[in-house]
Amino acid sequence: MALSLHSALIPSMVQITRSVSKLVDKAEAHCEENSLPHSEIIGARLAENMLPFAYQVKCCWAHSSHAVASVREGVFTPDMSPFPDSFAGLREVLAKAVDELEAITEAELEELAGKDMRFEIPGKYRIDFTGQEFLLSFAQPNFYFHASTAYDILRMKGLPLGKTDYLGKLRLKG
Repeated sequence: MALSLHSALIPSMVQITRSVSKLVDKAEAHCEENSLPHSEIIGARLAENMLPFAYQVKCCWAHSSHAVASVREGVFTPDMSPFPDSFAGLREVLAKAVDELEAITEAELEELAGKDMRFEIPGKYRIDFTGQEFLLSFAQPNFYFHASTAYDILRMKGLPLGKTDYLGKLRLKG
């Protein structure tokens, strides 16, 4: 049996988005337990020229459910709206991503697979894709990059996390 685009993307994106939400919970608890201002984690960066934890979390939405919505529209442009500045706001964007991802049907995603799609920074940059090429070669790698970077920032800030915190709830043989 061939693997559908939906099966290749959606369940794993939901799994990791939920694990990132639990990372946000652990980050907030770490701040409370250590009397740290929330901005200590929300604004934390791995390197000076990288964007902060909150941006990495927001990008889990941008490169999952928002990416699929962009394929529907035929164009993805980087979302430059402000990222959440609170743990509650970060949880909200992740819950939105899970809700939107869970609403995507296999039939809809298969229908979008061959649709013309482009990544565009208006007036500066354009890359043409099919929906499937965009989701598998651009959105999915970016999604995992930002989820991993969020995890790495928390490790750097001293949170006692392990690989299972990143992996979240595995989908097991039923």
